[in-house]
Amino acid sequence: MNRNIWKIALILAVLVIFTAAIIPTKNRPEPIRRGLDLKGGTHLVMQVNVNEAVRLEVDQAIETLKAQAARNSVPAPVIRRVNDSTFVATPPAGVPVADYERIANDYLGAFEVSRAGEGLQFTYTTAAAAQLRRDTVAQAVETIDNRVNALGVTEPVIAPQGENRIVIQLPGVDDPARVKEIIKTTAQLQFRIVEGNPADSEEAVRSSLGANLQNEVVILPGTREDELGRAAGVQYYAVRKTVPVSGRDLKNARVQKGRIGEPVIGFSLTPEGAPKFGELTGNNIKRQLAIVLDNRIVSAPVINSRIDGEGVIEGTFTQQQAADLALVLRSGSLPASLTTLEERTVGPSLGRDSIRQGVMATIIGFAALVVVIIGYYKGAGINAVLALLLNLLILLGMMAFFKATLTLPGIAGIILTLGMAVDTNVLVFERIREELREGRTVRASIDNGFTRAFGTIIDTHLTTIISALFLFQFGTGPIKGFAVTLLIGLAASVFTAFFVSRMIFDIMYKPADRPQAISI
Repeated sequence: MNRNIWKIALILAVLVIFTAAIIPTKNRPEPIRRGLDLKGGTHLVMQVNVNEAVRLEVDQAIETLKAQAARNSVPAPVIRRVNDSTFVATPPAGVPVADYERIANDYLGAFEVSRAGEGLQFTYTTAAAAQLRRDTVAQAVETIDNRVNALGVTEPVIAPQGENRIVIQLPGVDDPARVKEIIKTTAQLQFRIVEGNPADSEEAVRSSLGANLQNEVVILPGTREDELGRAAGVQYYAVRKTVPVSGRDLKNARVQKGRIGEPVIGFSLTPEGAPKFGELTGNNIKRQLAIVLDNRIVSAPVINSRIDGEGVIEGTFTQQQAADLALVLRSGSLPASLTTLEERTVGPSLGRDSIRQGVMATIIGFAALVVVIIGYYKGAGINAVLALLLNLLILLGMMAFFKATLTLPGIAGIILTLGMAVDTNVLVFERIREELREGRTVRASIDNGFTRAFGTIIDTHLTTIISALFLFQFGTGPIKGFAVTLLIGLAASVFTAFFVSRMIFDIMYKPADRPQAISI
């Protein structure tokens, strides 16, 4: 009995620890987190408009061509956009086209360059465009994941689907409307130079522009502010079509206090973006710099000096709006806008029904299992039932410790695990029966039964564990939930079968008593 004391102490410790893990507390009202199918939430399918990323890449190429021409003392060419992936650069009279070809060869390797009349046609290559589209979807997935995680949504699923779609599942969100708005916000931050004079209508803005600028600008709306900085209507601005600095050059964003205590967003730039921003502001002192967010101007301050590393976005923000915008910018601007293709809200009542039916199925199955196994294995069957209950407790407790998410497939994994745990006991019991039929004593049969069944059980469990690991590695959402419950359950079944069941046999049939019969 003395050698079993430490085993009993260990089992009691496991019982107490895992029971405490699944008991709800004030700080942890939901010990085991539930997935979308059990808790309810939002399911979205969004399409990434990848052609916008191609257009932005071409805009950056146009700026690079102009900047490198200036550095090489070559006059800037006249640029004409053909489509999202093509533009034509025409040199001024007397400037050889070869000067721009050299710049293209050195700095614009992703473009095919060909002669087009008196100028050069730049076309983004098919291979580069395809890679950019793949990168755009991958970046969108990462950006959305960062935003959702920053909001504290538990166990979200954000995964690509097809060439340009993303599946988003948000279980148990507290404010679905706010989360969806943050996800959909493109947050394409751009810095553009203002041309002409702002006005209350697009026609008035265009009339303030020279004829040479009409095709070089786009009219965007902004917020007109009164003397106190309050919103007082809409004002329109003409800004350059090209985007010299964008949200890709942003390193960080945070909420700060403005001049009169209003919330503003301070930002800092990456090492690559700071020189570009410094050049943009240094070459346009005393001109307005439009801060454009999702094709709307949030602020258009006058540039008073060169700015290299940091700046401030001012606007008529509430504290919540400023915090949300800073979160979106900090997590990275989406490389392209999103179009919602499908939106479903899973109500919590469906989750309650699923849980009730899943629990009912587990209870009925467990009760039938208890009747069969006790009826067939008699006293040893009670041993198996006790080990099975501890197996279930360990499984649920481990899920609570690891903060795993319980889904409908996870409940299926639990039921499957209980079946495999019973199978483990059956293998041991049948081996003990074989030893008894061969005329061995009760103690020898018990010892040989556990020892010789061990290899077979490890083999069967190992193959299932490998399959579950593959499901966990390559699966998403509910598939991972199934794999997690299966992995934990398999480990628990080995422990309960070879440690708990063995200890119960040792207590019931002590070697010193020289037992002559066993209830099996």
